Amino acid sequence: MATSATTLVRPARAGDPPSISAIQARAWRMAYGNLLPEATLEALTPEALLPAWRRAVTEPPSTKHAVLVAVADDIVVGFAAVGPSEDRDATEADGQLAVLAVDPLHLRNGHASRLMSAVVDHLRNHGLTALSVWVPEGDLARGAFFTSAGMLPDGARRSYAGANDADVAEVRLSADIAADGV
Repeated sequence: MATSATTLVRPARAGDPPSISAIQARAWRMAYGNLLPEATLEALTPEALLPAWRRAVTEPPSTKHAVLVAVADDIVVGFAAVGPSEDRDATEADGQLAVLAVDPLHLRNGHASRLMSAVVDHLRNHGLTALSVWVPEGDLARGAFFTSAGMLPDGARRSYAGANDADVAEVRLSADIAADGV
């Protein structure tokens, strides 16, 4: 795990889900406010997200699943959820980053990069050799971040109904994370 005097990434603990839920609500409202329907945004509250994060942290489906948190001065400022890929074309060696979010108040401090490094370490430690993430086509900042981390579009696409029933297209970015990968 990445560490310094005031920042680190560690596995989430039982007391972290309220912070994770609050960060996800703030970060997703900022990042996806123009993509998600208003009803979805209104339902995206820390209280609504909390039960799922409690389960993810305290009852992960397998040891390959993890919720990792970025901490600065003992405050959770970001998180990532990772596990085996659930994509139809995935192999047993494929991992997937379900979500990576940093509190909007703590952006540009290296937390996302530290979380990415910890995600790769976790997957490698559990025998996975590939990593993928789905990114909305219009999310240039997220796409640029993952591309800078060595992930590239692999040709897979999917879509869902977004704001005003508009289709939101997502592209999958992937990387080989075997010992000499990302």
